[in-house]
Amino acid sequence: MTTKTFPHLMAPGRMGPMETHNRIVLPAMDMNVSEHGEIEQTEIDHYVARAEGGAGLIITGACAIAFPHGAASMKEPGLSDDKYIPGLKALADAVHAAGSKLCIQSTHHGKVARVDVANDRPVLAPNQPDYTYDMSALADSTREELGKMGAATAGKKTAYRDMTDEDIAWLIRTWADAAERIAKAGADAIEIHAAHGYILGVFLNQRDNKRTDEYGGSLANRARLACEVVKAVKDRVGDRLAILVRVAGEEYGQEGGLTLPEAIEASQLFEAAGADAIHVTGWGRNPFDNFTDGPLPNKVGAYLKNAAEIKKHVDVPVIAVGRMLPEISEKALAAGQIDFAAMGRQLLADPDLPNKLRDGKFDQVRPCINCYLCVAENFFDDTPFCAVNPALGNEALLPLKPASATKHVVVVGAGPAGLESARVLTERGHRVTVVDKSDRLGGTMWFSTMTTPDNERLLKWFKAEIKRLNIAVKLNTKATVESIRALRPDQVIVATGAVRPKPDFPGGDLPNVQTGDTLRAMMLGTATAEEAGAVLSTLGKLGRLSGVTKSPEFVRQFTKFWLPMGKNVVVIGGSLVGLELAEFLAERGRNVTLLHEKQQLGLPLAMPRRWTAVKDATEHGVKIHRNVKITRITEKTVEWIEDGQSFSAPAAMVVYADGTTSAAPLADELREAGIAVDVIGDAGAVNYIHGAIHSSWKVTTEV
Repeated sequence: MTTKTFPHLMAPGRMGPMETHNRIVLPAMDMNVSEHGEIEQTEIDHYVARAEGGAGLIITGACAIAFPHGAASMKEPGLSDDKYIPGLKALADAVHAAGSKLCIQSTHHGKVARVDVANDRPVLAPNQPDYTYDMSALADSTREELGKMGAATAGKKTAYRDMTDEDIAWLIRTWADAAERIAKAGADAIEIHAAHGYILGVFLNQRDNKRTDEYGGSLANRARLACEVVKAVKDRVGDRLAILVRVAGEEYGQEGGLTLPEAIEASQLFEAAGADAIHVTGWGRNPFDNFTDGPLPNKVGAYLKNAAEIKKHVDVPVIAVGRMLPEISEKALAAGQIDFAAMGRQLLADPDLPNKLRDGKFDQVRPCINCYLCVAENFFDDTPFCAVNPALGNEALLPLKPASATKHVVVVGAGPAGLESARVLTERGHRVTVVDKSDRLGGTMWFSTMTTPDNERLLKWFKAEIKRLNIAVKLNTKATVESIRALRPDQVIVATGAVRPKPDFPGGDLPNVQTGDTLRAMMLGTATAEEAGAVLSTLGKLGRLSGVTKSPEFVRQFTKFWLPMGKNVVVIGGSLVGLELAEFLAERGRNVTLLHEKQQLGLPLAMPRRWTAVKDATEHGVKIHRNVKITRITEKTVEWIEDGQSFSAPAAMVVYADGTTSAAPLADELREAGIAVDVIGDAGAVNYIHGAIHSSWKVTTEV
């Protein structure tokens, strides 16, 4: 186990009149569970779980100051009427009882107010926009996804209203009224959102704001509206609420977006207007192209540098967000770069993260794997769910119910489904034995760490949990009816994963054709010469014997310098595995051709990550062909038909990354032998890590 301490994260903090017991902040993450502006118990339960987990400050998702006007969703909390105060008070009381402080994020969504669009109201904007977004990434969204996105605006086209002086006065007054309601509800702070394309944020940047009056032109003029809002709120509730202002330290993806020097100047103006803290975020101006730049970045510590620079120029506390992992946050706090660290997706994955850090249990923190499944639901106006935490949005699942009677459960398969089953069952009081034919934990997830390093965090966590809970694991052990019966189980769970057959195209059985299973066998050192060829099978055995291939990080780095395959590679199948593998190989100097028989690439990756993955693969030189029909594989080429024409590409190796199917023949054999069995994970239905963990809970919480 790793012993790490986080004294700076655990130290008390202050923003204006508000004190927090540590420096960990839950930033706004929209839950979309309110009913017509009213906060529901599901939302309270969500925030209470993070407060009980130890977060010093809870910031709600976006709350509309003029609800339903200016709202992005009818499931968004409202601040526009006194009737919303009881719900806000119930939330504040519950968060306080759980030991945390509550901040209400206040917004007017401006040009992205989907509720206004759906109801034929022009959206508020500084002026008529003179640009449109490149939406080509939507080519990789399914019909169902496009339909769900369109439903949020009723499929209507956005009309814009240039804000008049009367509109500006109304907005400032409405914001102050909303702040008054927040104070009456007993909350501790208000966050004024001046980023992410919302009304105050679009006034700030030169690309959106083309006004020629006192609200346009210089940065001071462009920041004037936000400053007037801050001052009005300060005058109304400054003695009762801490006032946070959220600003983009930088906007990405379009010339004229807010720059760091401008963000510094704006932050100074916000402080002068009465802000008690500056919350530094980022914004990708095209949500279909730059979303993983901001507001939900792919990069660890994405906005730390900007936050640290802004801190040099203001005297109020600065909060950094953007994959602020605990180690990064502690180091930044110790160096005086920031004052607070906001951890969004991490606290969705594990609400108990702060308490675990406090108690010296860093290894027990369940990591976010940066899969974007949670935030993708916001595109559909739906409730987020988490790949690794099935209790998100359903907090009643925790704490786990103790088993009524202890059973011995044998889990076959040490992938994510099997390991999560073993963990949950043991936590509930059962005795578990895990059996796997390979020489390591992780199953297919181990191999996914090659292309998706964030999955290695989850693998390390599983290993630490297996060790902490003292779960019996039998590796290098093939499960049969006889070997399982010898273990005398009360129940068996089969989590043996999917199968990946060779393609049935002409030439699909040639030695230069590999599948996920044969590549895995090669890495494990168990591939035969017939499966992987004499050279690759020998190299795999040497890697297994030396132990070097047990380290994902070593393999990722070593393959950048040497990879035992020819220069030209064809990957057949552009779903999640094929797309990420194609990029992995291209990064390592291979000429990669990706052939996909359908239109949408990257399924079932969440949309923002999918869009980025397609863009990254293209930028790394992957030649992508969609809607093709493979006709033949030879020892040197792959041939296909596209748009009625015949094509071919050179291929020293062909990787067939399609045709993945669920199968659990062992389960059928066990049932025939009279042994109780459940099938989970990809063995039951191919849904990768998310499906593995969620299907595991459906079984293991009831055993």
